[in-house]
Amino acid sequence: MGQHLLSLENTLLKTIASIIVIVALLLVRKALNRFIVSRDLSSSNAYFWHKIVSYSTVSLMVIIVGGIWLYGIKNLATFLGLLSAGLAVALREPIVDIVGWLFILAKHPFTLGDRIEIDAMQGDVIDIGPLYFSVMEIGRWVDAEQSTGRIIHIPNNWVFTSSIANYTQQFPYIWDEIPVTVTFESNWEKAKDVLTKIIADHAIAFTEMEEREVRELATSYYIKLGSLTPTVYTSVVDSGVQLTMRYLTPARQRRDWGQQIWEEVLRAFASEDDIDLAYNTQRVFYNPSEGKPGAGAPKRPE
Repeated sequence: MGQHLLSLENTLLKTIASIIVIVALLLVRKALNRFIVSRDLSSSNAYFWHKIVSYSTVSLMVIIVGGIWLYGIKNLATFLGLLSAGLAVALREPIVDIVGWLFILAKHPFTLGDRIEIDAMQGDVIDIGPLYFSVMEIGRWVDAEQSTGRIIHIPNNWVFTSSIANYTQQFPYIWDEIPVTVTFESNWEKAKDVLTKIIADHAIAFTEMEEREVRELATSYYIKLGSLTPTVYTSVVDSGVQLTMRYLTPARQRRDWGQQIWEEVLRAFASEDDIDLAYNTQRVFYNPSEGKPGAGAPKRPE
């Protein structure tokens, strides 16, 4: 009876001690977070220190409370061995997530603020935690990779099983293309000159620092840098001559730049009498009057 009362008393003391430790650490975390808010820190630095405080508090809580309850257990090493083996089996996914988190922090396949695509999911990274990272989704039913307003939480273990495309790592620009199709009867060479001038006006003027970053990127990876100037490519499609404008655009301003370029194209073509935009249509080609003599049409009288 006395031993049973002693055991209950011991459990009660451990419970009280655990509650005191948890409350004390939560108060310390709250005080530290208030101190961080009171400092004039950038949003990224404030986020970093809030995470450090949160992770440190939880770690101390687990260590101290665990020590309170494990103190005095016989064969502690055996108990911890069996416990760790059981946890390794039961918590395999969370453990891999934690390893993935450490990999993200060490190798930096992406950081806060980067725009990434992983397993067909696209978004801007807004949080990186021990079990998952969160992105503000872009694309899906929204054109030109703009935000949908949804937040997606992705398990960290995906970094080991899925490829990651980073839009903004080291270089904040991406190549974009706008195809413009004019009719076969249009003066396509003139149209190409018009488009070349338009995208030349939108060409990015790189600073010395940006040029140096591009060169460093090329040396860090096996990248063969081509021309960074915009260009217009010519091809033929069913409905006419396709002129494709290829240019660099800021990764997060693709839609804005595309809109500006299209508006300039429409205004420029509207003032040209010999340039028409093509669209899907049907026409009859009468070879005797429209064909070339060398291609089977009758020779026209001089």
